[in-house]
Amino acid sequence: MTTNCIMIQGTGSGVGKSFIAAGFCRILSDRGLRVAPFKAQNMALNSWVTTDGGEIGRAQALQAEAARMDPTTDVNPVLLKTQSDSGCQVIVNGRVHASMTAREYYAYKDTAWEAVTSAYDRLSARHDVIVLEGAGSPAEINLSSVDIVNMSMAQHAQAPVLLVGDIDKGGVFASLYGTLGLLDGSAKLIKGYLINKFRGDLSILEPGLEMISRKTGVPVLGVLPYLGDLGLHEEDGIPRERLGFGLSRDNGVRIAVVRLKSISNFTDFDPFLYEPNVSLYYTGSASEIEQADLVIIPGSKNTVKDLVRLRETGMDEALRRYAESGGPMIGICGGYQMLGKEIRDPHHVESPLESVPGLGLLDTRTRITTPKITRRVRARVLSDPPLVENPPSEVEGYEIHLGITETRSPLFGITHNGESFADGAARGNVWGTYLHGIFDNDTLRQSLINGLLKKKGVLPTESRVNYSRLRDAALDRWADVIREHVDMDQVFRIMGLTS
Repeated sequence: MTTNCIMIQGTGSGVGKSFIAAGFCRILSDRGLRVAPFKAQNMALNSWVTTDGGEIGRAQALQAEAARMDPTTDVNPVLLKTQSDSGCQVIVNGRVHASMTAREYYAYKDTAWEAVTSAYDRLSARHDVIVLEGAGSPAEINLSSVDIVNMSMAQHAQAPVLLVGDIDKGGVFASLYGTLGLLDGSAKLIKGYLINKFRGDLSILEPGLEMISRKTGVPVLGVLPYLGDLGLHEEDGIPRERLGFGLSRDNGVRIAVVRLKSISNFTDFDPFLYEPNVSLYYTGSASEIEQADLVIIPGSKNTVKDLVRLRETGMDEALRRYAESGGPMIGICGGYQMLGKEIRDPHHVESPLESVPGLGLLDTRTRITTPKITRRVRARVLSDPPLVENPPSEVEGYEIHLGITETRSPLFGITHNGESFADGAARGNVWGTYLHGIFDNDTLRQSLINGLLKKKGVLPTESRVNYSRLRDAALDRWADVIREHVDMDQVFRIMGLTS
């Protein structure tokens, strides 16, 4: 028997496929079904580590959370991480396979397709329902012969498709109509439209809904409102609501995240969005750095190139001035590497340069090595990070990095599979760590915020934000929005489920 399934495809990138798939996962889980997300091939710099150390797209981790399951690499068997304008790191079944140009990857298609279909078949054997997500647009006709993520996957899974269009971008009806027109025979798999990010009077839109349904024979099953930043993990682009300079709330703190070209895992900082006395913003402006109460240098898919770019733009000097004047600064993963005295890349893993000087704000040195380290860990807090008063004795996080950093006085002690590792370093008001997800730890995050408030002369807050619970509530609210604005009874019938 074929597993019940539904596939969310879009007229292009960034139309909301990932969030809609997550909402469907929560709705189906609420029905008591064993549901799992699936995206055959993801291209993203935000990633997550599974329990067994495999790397998957962060969006699929969020969808798995919505489905109330602990994800395996089967939910995202192929992950592509951009390394240059023409090449990607290719991760298959959670492990780095190779770095490839686009042409090399397309030649690898048959092997990738075998990995994709095997993963889907394993997943479907263990679950009642699968919510599949496409990538970009299924109407990229120049790529149809190498497609392993859109219509080819829908055909393998025998999945009915809902096509999502973003009305906020403009031209939504042309996008829907044009997509169907370019799909030829596979257009018959599309069973309904969803229009996303609508603002205004729905009655004005309704004639267009009727016309697009009449012209294509495909019904519009829902119009979802524009809700702004949902506070949930984005796929691979920083939401525009978080860009630019954010004015601090009354007696609050401003946290500036340096906007690197190859920024990765910026979802590390989502927990701050739920804190009532924090303004979080991403910036590449020296003046906005100066006005922050905390500066964070995030992870990067290409640490060496991003460090060189900071030097070329003069941002390295702005960061040094900020730290040397007493401004608190934290580096996460690639940002941690940048804070040290030197990054050596003797095998040219990231760039043609064998060595580049770091910012010199920590007494550490990094050597880029392979293979990539990917692991979920619990870490003992060995010494208090600057401005973090009364931290917990342990924190949880995950590592995704190339390279080993020498540190004499580590902040954290990690034990993994019987081995011990040192992590993190501090000097003065600056500290860094390889641990992604460290700010998900409520006690550590709130201790840091209180340290920042105290530095400003503001009384510490008694607020106790439970990030996991609030994120789960956000998923519930989003699922409720979908229930209200989408004909879910019709969706269930399309899937072969009783409503």
